[in-house]
Amino acid sequence: MIDDRDRKLLNLLQEDAETPVTQLADQVALSVSACWRRIRRLAEEGFVRKRVVVLDRRKMKVPTTIYVLIRTSDHSIRWLENFRAAMIDIPEIVEAHRLTGNIDYLLKVVLPDVEHWDEIYKRLVNRTNFFDVSSYISMEEMKATNIIPTSYV
Repeated sequence: MIDDRDRKLLNLLQEDAETPVTQLADQVALSVSACWRRIRRLAEEGFVRKRVVVLDRRKMKVPTTIYVLIRTSDHSIRWLENFRAAMIDIPEIVEAHRLTGNIDYLLKVVLPDVEHWDEIYKRLVNRTNFFDVSSYISMEEMKATNIIPTSYV
C-alpha cells in the first residue's frame, strides 16, 4: 500500500527521474535516507518499472507521427506471434495496441517524414498478411506525456 508521500514521490520522479534525492526529500518533507528507502521500496514493489531518458524527437530527426489502423482476417495465435515478431524488428514502431471493435491493432510510428512510411509499410506487409491497413498522419501533437495518474492506488 502506498500513501500520499509515495504518490507525490512517484509524480516527482515521473516529471524528472534525475531529480536529486535531497531535493525530493525536501519536497515530500522526509529525511534523505527515509526518502531513498521509499524510492527503493517503490521500485522493489514494482511501482517503478524503469527509469528512462526522453529524447527530443525533432533533434533525433523523427518529428513525423503516423497512426496505423490494422484489420486482419486471421485471429490465430500464430498470426499474432508473427505480427509481434515483425514489429519488434522495426524501431520506428514505438507503440502497438491490440484493440476491441472493428479495428484489430493500432500502431504509433515515428519517422523522419511521410515518405519513410512506405518503407515501414513494405517491411510489415513482407512479413505479415493484413485484411486492411489505414494510416493517419498526425498534424499536431496536442498532448504527449508519460506521466500516469497515481491517485488510483
